[in-house]
Amino acid sequence: MKNNDNHLRLFVYGTLKKGFWNFDRFCTRAISIEPATTWGRLYLLPAGFPALEVPEDSILATGTADPLADTRTQNVIELPDNAMTQPEGDWDLVHGELMTFANPGFDLPPIDRLEAFDPNGRCVYTRVLVAVESKDLIRPVWLYNYKLGHNMERIASGCWYPAK
Repeated sequence: MKNNDNHLRLFVYGTLKKGFWNFDRFCTRAISIEPATTWGRLYLLPAGFPALEVPEDSILATGTADPLADTRTQNVIELPDNAMTQPEGDWDLVHGELMTFANPGFDLPPIDRLEAFDPNGRCVYTRVLVAVESKDLIRPVWLYNYKLGHNMERIASGCWYPAK
């Protein structure tokens, strides 16, 4: 599905979701927020927030330091026919929110900093483009992918909520 607008879409699955502690600081400028899913493995980090690992084969592109170029990539890339087919292996359907931002040059850099995404250096999270389903549409959407290296608790339900 080609989309020639200049809106950037971001899949969030943790503290950036509406109602959680990083939403007010980073995501209030989202012009739309809707429930969404993608394939991956969700983990709970010892610090109390989640990390998402997506299948290597599902990554369509890797983020750069240029939010406008990344928006163009997201809006012209062609999804494979099997984009939301369950990948081989023990991957879960991960639930989060699809946020759309109208000003990616302003809105994305602070979120990249929060997620410690540095395309030119060492990253904890890498921003990657994957297929996400929302409202019966499958679209290419950016998300923050965690490079695993720790023993963490897997969230088999694919949905994170902080402990109350």
